[in-house]
Amino acid sequence: MPDFSLFHVAGSAMAAQSQRLNAIASNMANADSVAGPDGKPYQARQVVFEYAPLARQADQAATALTGMNSSFTGQTLGQPLDQRAGMGGVQVSSVALSDAPARKEYRPDHPLADEQGYVSFSNVDPIAEMVDMIAASKSYEANVEVFNTSKSLLRKTLTLGE
Repeated sequence: MPDFSLFHVAGSAMAAQSQRLNAIASNMANADSVAGPDGKPYQARQVVFEYAPLARQADQAATALTGMNSSFTGQTLGQPLDQRAGMGGVQVSSVALSDAPARKEYRPDHPLADEQGYVSFSNVDPIAEMVDMIAASKSYEANVEVFNTSKSLLRKTLTLGE
């Protein structure tokens, strides 16, 4: 029976990078915002990832694996195989607000200027967001390639039995 955990790992990474790209798009859309619904400047959002172990149990495969690979000796067989092998996906644990200070510009004629004449804009750095967007996009593309390569290899494996 084929092991589909690689599809889970690549799929979870694609989903996480998609959420990261959505946060970046939101940040870029609000880069020049002065005030949100609460009257305060927009704060940049940063997606925080965490390890997400695969949920399935594979004690039979673990027994076979411990017999073949001595690196797993000393680990509990009740533990999922994927955790023993260090396999797992990624998930978004939270979306954190940036604590960078708001960007201030001197515009004494602006209706939202403070008593010194400064207007507080969002703390989004468009250049950093573009770099982050490129990195997230490349990571997403790499995981698509992992997914497609795995699919191709699985197809070839299935045709070997013919």
